[in-house]
Amino acid sequence: MDLKDLLVHLDSGPRAAERLGLAVTLARRHGARLTGLFAESKTLGSSLVGRRSPENVARAAAAARARLEAACGAAGVPSRFWPVEGAEDAEVIGAAVVCCRRVDLAILGQQHGDDAPVPDGLVEQVVAGAGRPVLVVPSIGSYPDAGRRVLVAWTGSREAARALHDALPLLERADRVTVLSLRLPAEGDAPSALPALDLPDHLKVHGVTADADHWLVGDLSAVDAILNRASDEGADLAIVGAYGLGPHGLLDAGSGTTRAVLETMTIPVLLSC
Repeated sequence: MDLKDLLVHLDSGPRAAERLGLAVTLARRHGARLTGLFAESKTLGSSLVGRRSPENVARAAAAARARLEAACGAAGVPSRFWPVEGAEDAEVIGAAVVCCRRVDLAILGQQHGDDAPVPDGLVEQVVAGAGRPVLVVPSIGSYPDAGRRVLVAWTGSREAARALHDALPLLERADRVTVLSLRLPAEGDAPSALPALDLPDHLKVHGVTADADHWLVGDLSAVDAILNRASDEGADLAIVGAYGLGPHGLLDAGSGTTRAVLETMTIPVLLSC
C-alpha cells in the first residue's frame, strides 16, 4: 500500500507547527494529499462546566486552516481541511477516530507534556480504535523529518506484524532499517515445529535491506530497550505494535508497553494494532 492520503491533527497549541512541518515533508516525499484535522476540546482546561466561546473555537480553526494551506501551498502538496464538531470531549474524540479511519496514515502529537486544548485520551483512542497506523510526534524536540533511520520493534505478535507491514511504505524509502527482536527470558527458543524465520529476508523481498539484532528483555523493560537502541542507532522513527480497545474503552490487556511508549517517547513512533 502506498501512503497517498495523510492526515495531521491540528490545534492551537505550540506543537501543532512541528507536526504540520513533518506531515508536509512526508506528504511531499510520498506524493500524498494532506488533510488537516482540527479537533479541540470545548471546555476550559480541566473545568467540567467552563466552556470556550464558539467564536474562540472558530478563530482557532480558521488559524489552523490558514497554516495548513500556507504550508502545503509552499510545498506543492494538495490539502483539505476537516474541522471536528462536538460539544463534549467524547464527541470530539469519536469524530476524530472516525476521520482517521479514512486515511492511510494519521499524524498526531504526544499528549503527555503538551498543554494544548485537546481532549484527554485523544491519541490513545485514535491508536486503539482507528484501525490505521498512527505516527505520534513527541511533545518536545524538533522533527523536520522522520523515516530515514528506522528502528522496528519486533515481538512476533499480531500487533507487531501489523505495525511492520503498515510501515512498509516508510521502510522502502528509509536509508537504514534495524529490526530489534525483543524476547522475554521465559520465552526460550522458538517452537521446534517452526521453520527458520528470517524477518530481514522477508523485508528484502520488498526492497528493504535491514540489520537484525536481538534483545533479551531482563533488566530493562521493553520500552527502555526500544528507546535505548533507538538512541544508539540515531533512529528518527520507531515502529511499535499497539493494542486495541478493551470492553471499557481503554487500551486492552497487555497495553502497558503501548501506554509507556506514549508517555516516554523521545522520537516519532508509528503505532498500529
